[in-house]
Amino acid sequence: MNMNTEQKIEAILFFKSEPMSRKRLSEILKTGQTEINDGINKLKENLKNRGVALIEKDNEIMLGTAPIFSELIKDLQKEEINKGLSKASLETLAIILYKNEVNRHEIDYIRGVNSSFILRALSIRGLIDKIIDPSDNRRYVYKPSFDLLAYMGVKSIEELPEYSEINNSIKNAVENLEDPSVIETKESPNDANL
Repeated sequence: MNMNTEQKIEAILFFKSEPMSRKRLSEILKTGQTEINDGINKLKENLKNRGVALIEKDNEIMLGTAPIFSELIKDLQKEEINKGLSKASLETLAIILYKNEVNRHEIDYIRGVNSSFILRALSIRGLIDKIIDPSDNRRYVYKPSFDLLAYMGVKSIEELPEYSEINNSIKNAVENLEDPSVIETKESPNDANL
C-alpha cells in the first residue's frame, strides 16, 4: 500500500504525542514544505466531525481531542488524576524529580523502555511540565510541576530525600550516553497501566 503524505503526518503526530513544526515534518518525510502543507490541510479536513482534531499553536501542530468533547475529556482527566500511579509512572516521575531538566531520550535510556505515553499521562495529570530544551530547540525537557512540589510538601527539589546522591547518580548515568537519538527502547509491560 502506498501511503500519502497526509497518512504519514497523521502516523508521526500520533506516535510522537507532542507538538511538531512543519519544518520538522518536512525533514522527517524528506519532502518540500508545499507537500507538507497540503498533507496537513487534507488531514485537518478529514478529521472534521471526528473525535480527534488537528491542533495548531505557535507554528506547531499535534493531534488532540476535538473541542466539542472537552467536558468529557475533563471528566476523564479528573478520574485519571485521582487514580494511583503505576510503577512505571513512579519510576519516570522519580527520574524527572531528581534530574529536574531531563529529555525523553535520557528517561528512555535510564528506564530501558519507551516512556512517551507515561510522559503524556504525567503531563495530563499536571505532575510535570514540558518545556523546549534550551540546548536544542528541536526537543523538550521535563521538569516537576509546581503542583507536584506543593503536593509533596517541598519548597524546592533539593529538599527531596538524598537529593544530591541520587541526582549525581542520574547525571553520571546520562553522561555515559553518547548519542541519545540512537537509543533502542522497547515497550514496557508496566506502561500498559499508566
